[in-house]
Amino acid sequence: MIAIISILLISFLLGGSLYAFIFGKVHKKSYFSYEIFYTLLVVYFTVLTSFACLYFVLSFQGVLLLDDGKLHQLPPLETLAHSFYFSGVTLMTVGYGDITPIGWGRLLALIESLIGYILPPAFFLKIWQGKNGERLSR
Repeated sequence: MIAIISILLISFLLGGSLYAFIFGKVHKKSYFSYEIFYTLLVVYFTVLTSFACLYFVLSFQGVLLLDDGKLHQLPPLETLAHSFYFSGVTLMTVGYGDITPIGWGRLLALIESLIGYILPPAFFLKIWQGKNGERLSR
């Protein structure tokens, strides 16, 4: 019972915070940009898909991703699913460790994780520059 109440309270607070961030006009002007937000989503999806396709194509040259530390020769559809999963986890976090890259996959994973870390600050700086540009033009 306490767990359900806690989950509901946390969900309510999280939802309210997101709503206030996106729609709230606490200041004279809201700096939330739908255009930049949607652009960020598209860029993340494009990077995720591109690296997943790289992992998938390179898997035909040999096993590129280890599943639970074991070499598995998987059917193409399962390999594609593993590639998308690994790409998403690598881009959004530091990984879970259930799928491990080997060979050239390690370099690709490092590049992908670097892109995943650089994207949010780059978009934040874009918003910051727009805000400062408006302030300077007044």
